Parts: sequence; structure tokens; C-alpha cells
Amino acid sequence: MAELQNSLFGLLPFLAYFIVAVVMLVIFVTIYKFVTPHKEMALIKENNSAASLSLTGTVLGFSIPIASAAANSVGLIDFAVWGVVAGVLQIITFLVFRAFYPQVSSRIEKGETAIGIHLGGVSISVGLLNAACMTY
Repeated sequence: MAELQNSLFGLLPFLAYFIVAVVMLVIFVTIYKFVTPHKEMALIKENNSAASLSLTGTVLGFSIPIASAAANSVGLIDFAVWGVVAGVLQIITFLVFRAFYPQVSSRIEKGETAIGIHLGGVSISVGLLNAACMTY
């Protein structure tokens, strides 16, 4: 009985962190869609694999550090601060990637999967490094 009560006491903090995480994810994806010149959602609806791979990698690259921040933060504000850091780093990742591959958006629009995989992989890699650095 005591174990059940302890588990139920954790339900409210779980819901708070989960809701904040989902809100941060929605805000991040919305901002990311404005930063990139190509229209990910429209391209994905048109079955563009490059856009899907790229955006999926970016979402994972954001979500991995969010998971680390949730596990290591000392409170919701701390969690939100590290969520902002994760989002900013993912946007910087795209901007740096675009500096090396200036035609990234037009190539994704053309459905070139290699560039979508590469951008997605770089985004996940940055997210993993970000998450590892958040463990304090």
C-alpha cells in the first residue's frame, strides 16, 4: 500500500514535467519551422522523405536533451531553462549546417534523402552531446 501511495505522489510531478516537455516541443518545432526556408510539414504531406528524415532528426535532437534535463533538473524552472538551451542549440545546428551546405533547403525540397539523413544525423548527434553535458 505504501508503494502505491509513493507512486501516486509522483503522478503530479510527472504530469507537470510531461506537460512542460510537450509544450516546449511544440514551441520548438514551431520556431524551427520559421527558421528553415523550406516548409517541412507541407513537404512531408507530399511524401518527401528528405524533409521527414531531417525534421525527425531535429525533433529527436531536441527531445534527447529534454529527457536528460527532465531527469537531472532540480525543478520545473531549471527544466525549462535547459529546454530553451536545447532549442537554441538545435537552431544553431541548422544554421551552421546551412553554412556548410547552402543549398540544404532546395535539396530537401527536391527530395534528396542524403541531405535529409545527414541533417537529421547531425541534429541527433548534437542532441546527444547536449544531453550528456546536461548530466550534472
